[in-house]
Amino acid sequence: MDKRVYHYFPQRVDFEQRYNYRGDLPFLVKTLAGMDEKFGMFITDSPDPRGRPIQAKRKIRVEIADKKVDFVPLNSKTLDSIIGDIESSGILDFRVTLEYSYLDEKYSRVPFKGDVYLVRSDLKDEILKLSVHHIEGLGRTDSSRIADTIVDELQRNAAR
Repeated sequence: MDKRVYHYFPQRVDFEQRYNYRGDLPFLVKTLAGMDEKFGMFITDSPDPRGRPIQAKRKIRVEIADKKVDFVPLNSKTLDSIIGDIESSGILDFRVTLEYSYLDEKYSRVPFKGDVYLVRSDLKDEILKLSVHHIEGLGRTDSSRIADTIVDELQRNAAR
């Protein structure tokens, strides 16, 4: 289990919240694997010097800690090889990367600098604590929004 805990996870985080959670860590891992490659639209400042508001696309990439010092992709293709060593409770660390892009005036998709977050999930006695820390990028998405998205996906998948 320890191999899925990132050795360099920061002591101080940007956002931390506890949630009542009746599931287990394998369900959390399956849910996060299902989030990989999903996207949504949001309004942000343009990356050009004028900084006017634009509608941008936000795509999610999810990775899980491996051997305490690295991360490996977590998606539907890699899930089977990862899920086997996940216990029902404990601590797991993830890296969530948001890739941003927008359509220019010629309707060409233009990528721009994304954001990277570390996410720690700590499940004990039906309490899931999510800790989120922004580690790279301009912070176009608030750390609390990362936790909210995870909780929303857990609730959506539990209702199935």
